[in-house]
Amino acid sequence: MTAAAIKVEGLQKIYRGYGKFPDKEALKSIDLEIPRGSMFALLGPNGAGKSTFINILAGLVNKTGGTASVWGFDIDKDPRNAKNAIGVVPQEITFDAFFTPREMLELQAGMYGVPKSARRSDQLLRAMRLEDKADAYSRTLSGGMKRRLLIAKALVHSPPVIILDEPTAGVDIELRQQLWGYVRELHAKGTTIVLTTHYLEEAEELCDRIAIINHGEVVASDTKTALLSRIDEKEIMIEVAETLDKIPASLAGFSASIAPPNKLAIQISKTTSDMGGIINALSRSGLTIKDIATNETDLEDIFLQLTNGG
Repeated sequence: MTAAAIKVEGLQKIYRGYGKFPDKEALKSIDLEIPRGSMFALLGPNGAGKSTFINILAGLVNKTGGTASVWGFDIDKDPRNAKNAIGVVPQEITFDAFFTPREMLELQAGMYGVPKSARRSDQLLRAMRLEDKADAYSRTLSGGMKRRLLIAKALVHSPPVIILDEPTAGVDIELRQQLWGYVRELHAKGTTIVLTTHYLEEAEELCDRIAIINHGEVVASDTKTALLSRIDEKEIMIEVAETLDKIPASLAGFSASIAPPNKLAIQISKTTSDMGGIINALSRSGLTIKDIATNETDLEDIFLQLTNGG
């Protein structure tokens, strides 16, 4: 048994073209390892290959090449155990509108071979705050309720790995906080969480490891701390009382620019910052300092740099 929750080597997927449409290589022989017990973010722009990656692991898409395993079970050699080890919350909200939430969870549990004595349908409905909708037709649920129901469906067989594909898309702030509270509880109990999201602040707040996929390739995979340290730069924003029309001569040795009408933006190294020198230079300039703020590098900066968006 491998120590990884998910491990892929040389994973490739080519969607074959036809007629005038060329082949599309969605995954370009990627290597990726997701440790057990981690809270892992899988990020990338639209069309980067994230959904293809997830669908291969879930058994919904056949890979073209390479190997993939979930909880140590090869998806080709041992597909039954590999599927039992993973629960996927899809981005799209799709289910039978004429089933009630309780019926849906019972059916899903039966499909995974969970005996009736071990089923947790009511417990999951309570956890997702859907107990009062347990016997309502699913078509009557709001969008946020339907998304919570999808999370409950993914948990019926108690998988050690949960993949959340854009779980908070279209969800209000209060519900988002409730969902993340429950996800943190699952993680605290040892469940490996894999998250894809376009809300980069969520990934930065929640996850300890992050991988970024772009054009079917893994362009970064590291701890959050290591990724954020890749850009050794931060910005000092200084507001002064005077209106600025040029950069003071005393700041000539710094990378400074004017943010009209009365702010100076100074780029400095995070590791070799010289705040004392900046303050002394401003004092010599005769300017009156009203406020000083610092803009640190965040995950969005790293994402844009690695995906050529900025």
